[in-house]
Amino acid sequence: MAQTQAPIRNISDTACWSAVYRARETERPDALFRDPFARRLAGDRGEQIAANIPFGDRNTWSWVTRTVLFDRFITDQVRDGADMVINLAAGLDARPYRLTLPASLQWIEVDLPDILAYKEELLRGEKPRCELRRVALDLSDPVARRPLFAELGQKAKKALIVTEGFLIYFTADEVGALARDLATPASFQSWIVDLASPGLLAMLQKKMSGQLAQGGAALKFAPAQGPEFFSAFGWKPRDVRSLLKSAAGLKRLSPFMRLLSLLPASNSAQGRRPWGGVCLLTRKQ
Repeated sequence: MAQTQAPIRNISDTACWSAVYRARETERPDALFRDPFARRLAGDRGEQIAANIPFGDRNTWSWVTRTVLFDRFITDQVRDGADMVINLAAGLDARPYRLTLPASLQWIEVDLPDILAYKEELLRGEKPRCELRRVALDLSDPVARRPLFAELGQKAKKALIVTEGFLIYFTADEVGALARDLATPASFQSWIVDLASPGLLAMLQKKMSGQLAQGGAALKFAPAQGPEFFSAFGWKPRDVRSLLKSAAGLKRLSPFMRLLSLLPASNSAQGRRPWGGVCLLTRKQ
């Protein structure tokens, strides 16, 4: 991935950007997780992006906390019997290599061809801890994704869907359509998502929209209903964790942000209040 003047050239560049924060956390003596592959995957490109989008650097706590919460939810769901993890827009995630997972677990990574090829090359020779399959696919295309979901649904008894840092680039209509498609296979039992409130989306758009939009990575999705948005599409919120509250517990906040974290907790609809969270959804029976 050659360097360029533009911070974000395409949506896949956001994977390099995200990997930078996993690498930096890993290098801390008090790291909350260890991702020995993150620095390699982020490369110089990831550091270049981070340097050109300072708002992301000032909010490292949110990147790190999101990773921790996804790690915990995934680990819990696998422990509770999930036999397949379907990571949509997997990017440069290295969880199949770094988490403690049963060898029999099926882990499916789905993303665009170029980012998967880049990842495959850099991790060549590394051994995943479970059964790993990569599928090159444009997930914005319903006609392309539905046959894959049907196939995977037949191969799993209890599948977990993971969409980390993905839905925010879709419109509400597109997320709703994806949610319906994911609710179709009976074996797709749970889904981990990260969400922003309309207030947080407005802040992110103000601070970063120009740099992201020029690479086709405009920020769009922040449902006014909060996690309840998914209830209309076959899913219900089971466990919702505020990024700010969680980061306070993890001791990753500045003094000012620690003060903000003392405000009363609310994990429902947020409106203009800046709020971000990670949610475990389960299919409605």
